[in-house]
Amino acid sequence: MANQENTSHSLARTPLYQMGVELKARFTSFGGWEMPIQYSGITQEHHAVRNTAGMFDISHMGKFTLQGKNLISQLEYLVPSDLSRLQPGQAQYTVLLNPQGGIIDDIIIYYQGTDSTGTQKLVIIVNASTTDKDKTWILAHLDPDVVQFQDLSRDKILIAIQGPTATSHLQSLVTADLSSIKAFGHLETPIFGKSAFLARTGYTGEDGFEVMVDYSVGIDLWQSLYNVGVIPCGLGCRDTLRLEAAMALYGQDIDDTTTPLEAGLGWLVHLDTKGDFMGREVLTQQKAQGMSRKLVGLQTQGRNIARHGYSVLSSDKIVGEVTSGTLSPTLGYPIALAYVPTQLASLKQQLEVEIRGKAYPAVVVKRPFYRSKNRVNN
Repeated sequence: MANQENTSHSLARTPLYQMGVELKARFTSFGGWEMPIQYSGITQEHHAVRNTAGMFDISHMGKFTLQGKNLISQLEYLVPSDLSRLQPGQAQYTVLLNPQGGIIDDIIIYYQGTDSTGTQKLVIIVNASTTDKDKTWILAHLDPDVVQFQDLSRDKILIAIQGPTATSHLQSLVTADLSSIKAFGHLETPIFGKSAFLARTGYTGEDGFEVMVDYSVGIDLWQSLYNVGVIPCGLGCRDTLRLEAAMALYGQDIDDTTTPLEAGLGWLVHLDTKGDFMGREVLTQQKAQGMSRKLVGLQTQGRNIARHGYSVLSSDKIVGEVTSGTLSPTLGYPIALAYVPTQLASLKQQLEVEIRGKAYPAVVVKRPFYRSKNRVNN
């Protein structure tokens, strides 16, 4: 087993690192970790997830468990989403906000239930590059006398199994009925005789599960899935998959200077059903007066790819910036996300993107760029 932290190496490595080496994966630096960017090839892995099943080592992501009384009500102040409506076994994708309404991170909060003493239990998954920042922020706003916080980021393996046949592959390894779990549903069930946390979530736009387990179970799970033909996938196709599904990447599409309303995440902002929360005043004002900019989907002509940081033009003037862009393997044409002035954010709006010093036509299109027919609804 590879050590989590190689002392002769500046980057952290997950417990599945050595298995990536054995599969001749290409590695890259991501969020302080040395992660596989591809195994057999980005396009091949992308199509595997869209058509059959692929698996990702996402053990680099931050993993917190919390328990305590009035836990949800304490977390309510940190996010714009109404957490009080969560039932045991349900989860909420949401964002941590700063006082300016900017996004500290996008996270998933999994509510595991309340025991007979009134103690609530939660799992929170956060981005790898913001794990320490998120931990500090959350702990600063919780009552340490009533809340127990565990950082399992370096203690657990996290594997995402995604694609139309992902559930059937995972079902063969567990006794729990996975078909009964709705999107963003979760449970604990044994895998290879040890407890595992399974959630019907993912970052690909396809159906699938994310599984958090101990080291020994994770290595056996990865090998078992590989043996039945689940394709190992790296961060390269994870990026093309999430972009087709118009899922935001923290640090590119969203950050602490963008609000959820500007980023098209207004469905996370529940102004009418919850009380005060961090950044509420800013979001209330944006809701009433409108935003100066919005995140939109763009399609460029031919094979001219609008990359992160490229300028968006209108009437030969720079009006915005591309945050993410790629040549969509599923659709066969270039797609991108970009912030533009609200008055230029309407569908079919004609714009241009500056690529290597030349302006190329682009049009505002509906998001997501791709919607799977295999997704399980809430």
